[in-house]
Amino acid sequence: MSQTILVVGASSGLGRACAQALAEAGHRVYAASRQPPRDLPGCKPLALDVDRDDSVQTAINWLLAAEPRIDVLINCAGFGIAGAIEDTTPEEARAQFETNFFGAVRVTRALLPQLRQQGGGRIVQVGSLVTQLPVPFQAYYCASKAALESWAEALRFEVAPYGIGVVCIEPGNFATGFTAQRRRVAGWSEASSYHARCEASVRWMEEDERKGLAPARFASQMLKLVEHPRPVFRHLAIAPIERLGLWLRALLPQRWYERLFRHLFHAA
Repeated sequence: MSQTILVVGASSGLGRACAQALAEAGHRVYAASRQPPRDLPGCKPLALDVDRDDSVQTAINWLLAAEPRIDVLINCAGFGIAGAIEDTTPEEARAQFETNFFGAVRVTRALLPQLRQQGGGRIVQVGSLVTQLPVPFQAYYCASKAALESWAEALRFEVAPYGIGVVCIEPGNFATGFTAQRRRVAGWSEASSYHARCEASVRWMEEDERKGLAPARFASQMLKLVEHPRPVFRHLAIAPIERLGLWLRALLPQRWYERLFRHLFHAA
């Protein structure tokens, strides 16, 4: 059955792949972003800046005037910053949370009254594998995604009586423009005590990202998640080698696990 779906963060990467796959499957898709994509067949572009209250409310008001029912919200907007915690300013950390966490909060809260009134719907929050396997020199990205997933699980309890489902999907490494768009903190310089280790760690990780899974793989899993009648809360979208990381964390003593991952991420 065709559903009306709002994909936030649809201009590139995983969000764009999801919007395209959902439209191709016959769903009615609104592709929202600060600069909405106008070249996605079957998708309706919608201007929405998740960092601004007025932009979010204007976009949602327009959407609700155009559609009598919204079945699914997919929050996929986000970016990454890299750098040592000591070298990251509070302003840079807040900017990371503003988009990755509060952006999803804004859109979700703006749409919740409609979902309650219509008697149901589904909210999909795109988290990250780093919530379970945090990595060095991207602490604030990890923290923003962990906050989003905890918030989403609490939300799931609150809105279940209204027929609203909340789920989280955790992608691992995918080959998208996310890698090239990652921001370095202002304190990223050779003067930093962390510079050599930070440079090596992020370079290694970005090389691994470029070899990651195709975005279409994530979009295919998202389609199944959207069409599933009663999905569980947390879903993984990861490669087998990343699943091995989860097993190692569960099986190894903490000290062994830390030693292994510090070496792997050039943080030793």
